[in-house]
Amino acid sequence: MNTDAILKDKAVLVVDDEPDILDSIAEQLDMCRIYRAKDYEIALQLLAGFKFDIVILDVMGVQGFELLKKSVSKGFPTVMLTAHAMTPESLKESIKLGAVSFLPKEMMAELDTYLADVITGSKKMVWRNLLDNLSDYFDRQFGANWKEKDEFFKKFEEELQSSKEDPG
Repeated sequence: MNTDAILKDKAVLVVDDEPDILDSIAEQLDMCRIYRAKDYEIALQLLAGFKFDIVILDVMGVQGFELLKKSVSKGFPTVMLTAHAMTPESLKESIKLGAVSFLPKEMMAELDTYLADVITGSKKMVWRNLLDNLSDYFDRQFGANWKEKDEFFKKFEEELQSSKEDPG
């Protein structure tokens, strides 16, 4: 997959309270039109004033879940990116609020690949790919059998598995 071609000129809003994260993402996604916000208020203004192909939100420090609600209500595919909120609870909340992906900041080097997936695939396909590709990572972070311990994740996994032929 040629991620540069897929992401070329896409409008991407990146919201994070850490300037180095904003710089790193902007550098990595230099084929995109990057809009940056370092806090909740700036992000709200940008969400209200522009149309985005993808929104990337930090969970902590910028009221990420509140911004997720706003972004999803505007129809923007939204990716949650976190270091400190890497928990099953944050993952569950992201799914419930309509995020299309949930990435650890440790995986930022592969951000372009995950975002290309968001552009080219259905929401369910993106979640299936993410959970397949990061299953070992999530198992290490959340503990063995983390999905089986929560009825929400069991149902979500079943829904994703039963929709493999479903394009949406």
